[in-house]
Amino acid sequence: MAGHSHWAGIKHKKALVDSKRSKLWSKLSKAIIVAAKLGGGDPDGNIRLRAAILEAKSLSLPKDNIERAIKKGTGEIDGGNVEETLYEGYGPGGVAIMCDIMTDNRNRTAPEIRKIFDVHGGALGGTGCVAYIFERKGVIAIDLTDKSEEQIIEIALENNALDVETRQQRIELTTSPECLSQLANAFEQAGIEMEVNEVVRVPQTTVDVDEETATTILKLLETLEDHDDVQAVSTNLNFEHPTIARLISSGG
Repeated sequence: MAGHSHWAGIKHKKALVDSKRSKLWSKLSKAIIVAAKLGGGDPDGNIRLRAAILEAKSLSLPKDNIERAIKKGTGEIDGGNVEETLYEGYGPGGVAIMCDIMTDNRNRTAPEIRKIFDVHGGALGGTGCVAYIFERKGVIAIDLTDKSEEQIIEIALENNALDVETRQQRIELTTSPECLSQLANAFEQAGIEMEVNEVVRVPQTTVDVDEETATTILKLLETLEDHDDVQAVSTNLNFEHPTIARLISSGG
């Protein structure tokens, strides 16, 4: 995976979001609404919806919530006025940050996100200011405990995985965003549980910062991820740097 693992960053994000179940379920529902709105309510014919449903199920979103979100997206019931957009900016130390947003009111969301950047020493930028640093990839992470690494690699190679990397008891797979649903479905059919199954923005280069700057950036990322309209936060902060790893393990 381009010489470095993305699991540390993904795990950091998930630990923050998973601790707030109601917010997590709201974000999952928005993803389903937007997917159904853009491609219809049939997951068999809507790859994006299929992926959103798989992620929602893996994170225990109730079936009724999933069905209600699909109906909102298709217009069968009210509440589907959700649109997606991207906000880009910089944190302290020149760290690049991208926020995937799903909102029903851009006029409310934009100033709120701008204020979060400002308060934590960052700055919201214009369209394209940091997007060139990132590449979209489908990422799946699987805990190898009680699982066959050989079987996982075989499934990956048969279903368009682009890269496979094993680190201790975890295997990470990357594929194109278009092939993620196919790969995830293959693991689901094989009864192999996935810890991560999502499209992420992978930085082509990473940035190291000192401890004081890292502490501020981690707080900025946490505050952004906690915002109701933020679906995902991507950054080129080097999560594998010993200082960052220590701060995360100690709770920031």
